[in-house]
Amino acid sequence: MQIDELAVADGDLTAARMGGGRDLVVLHSLLTDRHAFDAVLPELAARFRVTLPNLPGFHGSKPIEGGVESYVAWLARAFDELGIGADPILMGNGFGGTVALAFALAHGGRIAKLVLCDAAPGFPAAGKQAFRIMAASAAEGGMGAIAEIAAKRVFHTVHLGKYPEAVEERRTVLLQIDPAGFRAACMTLIEADLVADLPSLAVPTLVVCGELDQATPPELNRLIAAKAPAAGYIELPRCGHCPPLEQPEAFLGAIWEFLKAA
Repeated sequence: MQIDELAVADGDLTAARMGGGRDLVVLHSLLTDRHAFDAVLPELAARFRVTLPNLPGFHGSKPIEGGVESYVAWLARAFDELGIGADPILMGNGFGGTVALAFALAHGGRIAKLVLCDAAPGFPAAGKQAFRIMAASAAEGGMGAIAEIAAKRVFHTVHLGKYPEAVEERRTVLLQIDPAGFRAACMTLIEADLVADLPSLAVPTLVVCGELDQATPPELNRLIAAKAPAAGYIELPRCGHCPPLEQPEAFLGAIWEFLKAA
């Protein structure tokens, strides 16, 4: 099945698209890119028209500033520019999940379902400090300087022990990110606080989280499921921050019934 590369808005918004049918929009995490979904994309595209926008600063999408509200406005524009149809499903991992959650809170009428994968409505002080350190390290040593930090946040230690090449894989991905876009995303995650708004989330939501996620621990994911009235929760054993990358079959198994239900 062919993957179409899209560029709209004078080329400052880019995306990839595969498949046909009901729209499924997928947002990647901060320390990965849309290729983190490569292993699950063919099966998703067999049922849905899957659109994977490149978040600001990734693969040609122009960086933005201004916090979570600016990313919500960016995503609304992406829906318009990319021709997303009625009743789409929105899915996001990590930072993409926080953006997806904020969008659902602001524009719930524009989506029919929400899938959040290892996402947080806000971070405690230690989590915020980690983003400050990554932003500062990237500013001082370039994006490649945080490759080891990124690998340890994306994958758990057992996985890295089996696949030490994951550090260099993260470096390759990070070197393709615009540093300004990365810093803006870090600042957005530091400032984001959506917890108080969770009871107003009316969109049917499924929260999926890796048991061993160190970047966005299960308790932050459970918070969404506990406070949002129409949310369920599934935890994947022995999995880290990015299940579609680390455990694609388990990830598909966790979300499939939710996606297929009317």
